Amino acid sequence: MPWAVALIGVIGPGIVVMLADTDAGSLITAAQSGAKFGYQLVLPEILLIPVLYVVQEMAARLGIYTQQGHGLLIRENFGTFWAILSSLTLFISSVGALVSEFVGIVGVGELFGVSRWLVVPVVTLFLIAIGLTGSYRSLERIGILVGLAELVFIPAMFLSHPSVSAFSSGITNIPLSNSNYLYLLTANIGAVIMPWMIFYQQGAVIDKGIKEVSIRHMRIDTAIGAVVTQLIMIGVVVSLAATIGRTHQGANLASVGAISQALEPFLGRMWARVLLGCGVLGASLVAAIVASVAAAWGLGEVFNWRHSLNLKPKEAKKFYLSYSLIHVLGAIIVLASFDLVHLAVDVEVINALLLPIVLGFLILLEARVLPAKYRLRAPYRYFAWGMCLVVIGFALYLVPSMIGH
Repeated sequence: MPWAVALIGVIGPGIVVMLADTDAGSLITAAQSGAKFGYQLVLPEILLIPVLYVVQEMAARLGIYTQQGHGLLIRENFGTFWAILSSLTLFISSVGALVSEFVGIVGVGELFGVSRWLVVPVVTLFLIAIGLTGSYRSLERIGILVGLAELVFIPAMFLSHPSVSAFSSGITNIPLSNSNYLYLLTANIGAVIMPWMIFYQQGAVIDKGIKEVSIRHMRIDTAIGAVVTQLIMIGVVVSLAATIGRTHQGANLASVGAISQALEPFLGRMWARVLLGCGVLGASLVAAIVASVAAAWGLGEVFNWRHSLNLKPKEAKKFYLSYSLIHVLGAIIVLASFDLVHLAVDVEVINALLLPIVLGFLILLEARVLPAKYRLRAPYRYFAWGMCLVVIGFALYLVPSMIGH
């Protein structure tokens, strides 16, 4: 089975980045969505699957065919100013992601009575140590291993026994006139397509050594990841909609512990804590790894530093220093914050508001950098561009109202 062997050799970047996509902030956002609006945000989650796929496929395509990272392509084709702007966007998004991950990790610690002042420093050191291994493949394996814990939310969806009639009614009733619904919808879009994901997957296919001959396998890797990550999000939305969304719809979940308590009457106290703890911890760790690596890659590309996970720390000091400092900054912000769940949702909204810059560059690079024979072909090209433009337009439309929310 040479084809299967080749697929196994390529699979990884798409799976890891998608597991990271369903990070702690995303899971908290999905939980809030289910608690406040029942099943009404399930349909948007389904519709975001093709959007997520085409965005990440374009990023991976650029990496494979150019063997250059996203930041470097922007610098070489649009100049230093735009490269710095893109790196600033990436930095804000990555630090925001780290904040979300630490929010999730703190929440898991609190479930089992462990103080954030112990959890955050220990996890920060652990994450920094993982990045200093000097091997992309080692980091990818660790990312997949911890990220697979998120799959617990799929069986949790069925264990919550959702009502079929309520589900059918909810997915067809979209209250777009409700400002709170629009806020959570924006957060869910920001939770699905994040700037650091584009930088990561484009850099990952390069560090892993994926070549043109494996483009089809890359697409399968990316498609599997897109479907799995959205199934996880739907699992969380449905689980909370069928529990607290049914008995106390509109409830504000103030902590990861509150999410666990909402599931306890249906899953039992132990299973609610174990399932939520495993899922959120796995999501937080893989996303923390991916977001920080993406930021370090992007900064290295823009400022022309040596930047590869296959280099030892002494061979790429600025790259590894930026990777470490991003973790430290995220940890400091979380330790200084109080309303962690609201902070996590706000981070996803910020991601959505940054999308016009990120997706705009992605579309321009695909059209400008790739040789004609490697570009997207019609009608897929118009579909991909259309999906990106719809998301950009939606984000721009909501900027004024979301800033003041």
